[in-house]
Amino acid sequence: MSRVVSVIPAKPMQVIRGLDIAAKKRVCAYCRVSTDTEEQLSSYETQVSYYEEHIKKRPEWEFAGIYADEGITGTNTKKRTDFHRMIDDCLLGKIDMIITKSISRFARNTLDCLQYVRMLKDKGIGVYFEKENIDTLDAKGEVLLTILSSLAQDESRSISENSRWGITRRFQQGKVRVNHKKFMGFDKDENGELIIDEQAAAHLRRIVKEYLVEGKGLRKIKKGLEADGILTATGGAVWHESVIRQMLQNEKLAGDALLQKTITVDFLTHKRVKNEGQVPQYFVENSHPAIISKETFQAVQMEMERRSKLAGGDKNRSRYTSQYPFSGKIVCSACGWKFTRKYWGTGKYKKPIWICRTRMQDGKKACDMTTLDEEKLQEAFVRVVNQLLVDKDTLISGMLENIEIAFREQTSMVDLALIDSELKELHAELAALVKLNLRTGIDDTIYSEEYCRIGARIEELKNKRASVTVAEIARQDTFGRMKEITEVLRSMDTIGEFDEELFGMLVERIKVINLVQVEFVLQSGVGIMEIL
Repeated sequence: MSRVVSVIPAKPMQVIRGLDIAAKKRVCAYCRVSTDTEEQLSSYETQVSYYEEHIKKRPEWEFAGIYADEGITGTNTKKRTDFHRMIDDCLLGKIDMIITKSISRFARNTLDCLQYVRMLKDKGIGVYFEKENIDTLDAKGEVLLTILSSLAQDESRSISENSRWGITRRFQQGKVRVNHKKFMGFDKDENGELIIDEQAAAHLRRIVKEYLVEGKGLRKIKKGLEADGILTATGGAVWHESVIRQMLQNEKLAGDALLQKTITVDFLTHKRVKNEGQVPQYFVENSHPAIISKETFQAVQMEMERRSKLAGGDKNRSRYTSQYPFSGKIVCSACGWKFTRKYWGTGKYKKPIWICRTRMQDGKKACDMTTLDEEKLQEAFVRVVNQLLVDKDTLISGMLENIEIAFREQTSMVDLALIDSELKELHAELAALVKLNLRTGIDDTIYSEEYCRIGARIEELKNKRASVTVAEIARQDTFGRMKEITEVLRSMDTIGEFDEELFGMLVERIKVINLVQVEFVLQSGVGIMEIL
C-alpha cells in the first residue's frame, strides 16, 4: 500500500482559545517613558493617544486598553506596575496581542525581554515591536529578538555608564546632592541650595548635646525623643537607635559631605553596596551650612570610639551605659574593678544589687568583697546630701572651683591659636602637593608618603582641638546645670528621697570599703564616709 499524507489545516488562534472564528483580536498597547521630565511626559501622552487611535481604526482588532508606566527605568521590570498588570491580564485570557514602540520600550534587559516574550508566546500571545518590525509569533521573530534585545541591553549599559560618569564628574566638582526630605535638619531654597531647617536642627543639636555632654546612651536618647513627641525625618513617631547613631556619624552635620559612600554594582538590578575602596570617594569641606561645629562633630566621633572601647572585653572597664545612676561609678577597694548590677530573689522579694565584676566572673576566691543593696546605697546618698546641706555654700563654691581648676589644667597645655595656624599651613601644603602631582606627576611612593604624613598630622591636630572643644562644651553645660542645682540646694534644707540628677551632679564615684562602709567621692574631690 502506498503512503497517504493528509494535511490538517492549522486552526486560527481564536478557535484554539475556544472563541468564535469571527471574534476580533483583542489588542493592547504598552507605553513607557524612562524619566519624569516635562518633555518625556509629553512623549508619554503622545504615545498613549497614538496607540488608542491606531488600534481602534483596525476593524479586525478590538481595543483591549493602554498599559503605561511613567518615569520608571527600563533596565528591569520589577517596578513597572502597569507592565505587570498587562502580563497578568494576558495570562487571564483578556489580551491576544501587545503592540509597543520598540524593544527598548518593552525591556532593555535581554533576560527579562526573552522571558516574558516566550511566556506570552506559549499562551499564543504575540508582541509586535513597531520600530524593529518584529512579530514574536513569527518563526524568525525570536532570532531577531535575541539579537536586538542584546543591543538594547548594551544601550542600557551605555546609558548607565554615561550617567555614572556625569555623577562622578559632579562629585569631582564638589557638587553635593542631598535628599533633604529624609535627612533631618535641612531644607532647600528656591535655587535648590541646602539651607538649615532651624526647628529640625534644634532636635539634632539636642541629640548631640545629650550624647556628648550629658553622657546619655542611644537608648535613653531614643526614649526621650519619643516621650517628647518629636518625629523622625520621615514623620514617624518611633525612633531607632541605629538611625540616631547614623545621624551622629554623618559629616553633613558639620557642613561637609563625603560623596560616593555607596556604588551601583549591577546596572540591571540597581543593587548598591557600601564603597569600601572599590572606587574613589570625594570629601567636600564647607559644602553647605553647618548645624554643629566641626570640632563638636569630631568630639562626637571621639566619644563614640571611646564608648566602643569601653564595650570591649577588658572586665576592668564597665560596659558604657547610662541606664542606671550607679553604672560605672561603684569601685571595689579590694581589687579596683567596678561593680555591675544584678537581681537577687524572686517574686515580691526580687531586688537589684551591685556586685564586684571580679567576684561575679572569677568567684569569691578572686575577690571576697560583699554585694551591695541598691536601696541602701540610695539611702546612704540621701544622708550624705543632708549632711552637706548643713554647709551648702561651702559645697557649691568648692564644686565650682574644682571644675574651673580641672578645665584650666586641661587647656593650659593647648594653644588653640597655634593649632589653627598649623592646620591652615598643612591644608595649604596638602593642596599644593595635590596640584603638583596633577601637573608634573610625582613618584607614586613619594606622593603617598607625603600625603599620609600631612594627613596624619592634620588628624592629630583636629583630635587635639576637638578634645579642648569637648571640655569647653562640658564646662559650659556643667556650669549651667550647676546654676540649676545651686538654686535647688539653696531652696532646700533636706532631701527625703534619692534624686538621680542630683547624684549624677554631685558624685564622681563610690568606693566600697567593706560590708558596711562606703566612701562617696564628690566631684569637688572631697570624700565622705558613710555607713550602710
